[in-house]
Amino acid sequence: MNKINEVFAKRGDKKLLSLYFCAGAPSLDCTTDVILAMQRRGIDFVEVGIPFSDPLADGPVIQSAATKALRNGMSVQRLFDQLASIKDQVTMPLILMGYLNPILHYGIEAFCQSCVRSGVSGMIIPDLPFKDYLETVKPLADRYDLRVIMLITPETSEERIRFIDEHTEGFIYMVSSAAITGAQKSFDEAKQAYFSRINTMGLHNPRMIGFGISNAQTLGAAQDNAAGAIIGSKFVTLLEEAEGDADKALDRLFAALKS
Repeated sequence: MNKINEVFAKRGDKKLLSLYFCAGAPSLDCTTDVILAMQRRGIDFVEVGIPFSDPLADGPVIQSAATKALRNGMSVQRLFDQLASIKDQVTMPLILMGYLNPILHYGIEAFCQSCVRSGVSGMIIPDLPFKDYLETVKPLADRYDLRVIMLITPETSEERIRFIDEHTEGFIYMVSSAAITGAQKSFDEAKQAYFSRINTMGLHNPRMIGFGISNAQTLGAAQDNAAGAIIGSKFVTLLEEAEGDADKALDRLFAALKS
């Protein structure tokens, strides 16, 4: 069974926590240390960002990290090599999150093959058109037992959400708002109504809520309305402030999530 599916199958009543960081930032060689630290500290799965020069869905924090990573020399191939070096030590699912352009440049099937060789369980491609997913990416991902995670937002229609639910596995990434990534202090009534609306749909796939989670209030709202939460910008900021010391960044994150 794919590791992503295993996590959700075995979680019981546990609320999951996934963290995102950008590979190669703040330093080129910190990627493996960050992943292993997350595993030691009980993070359920990790989204490893592939840096890209034009990350349209990302806010300034992740854009800055991507720029730094590219300047440090991070590339798709270097990332796969780094992940392969710790494949035998990593038991939690790794999900690559990146834009379509670098993946097309690498080659979609070659990308899937490298995912398998480096212990990656799935991918999130925010700008992947659903038609291209169905016709090109999904057949290859299925061949290599990889999960392609799709995003929904408050503007996504019920018809579209049900179509995504029918044609994907793993989980659905529930974006808390249609805005770019970035930490928020609370979720307003409109976002709470969105969460409630999705809860009533009886979807097959579990859901994880991301974008804007940075404190106890936003974490609690996400965990109350989904299988768990995804934190990106807040952790990326703390990792930068800690100069790549993942344990220090995680200590500060856990403290922030209690306040």
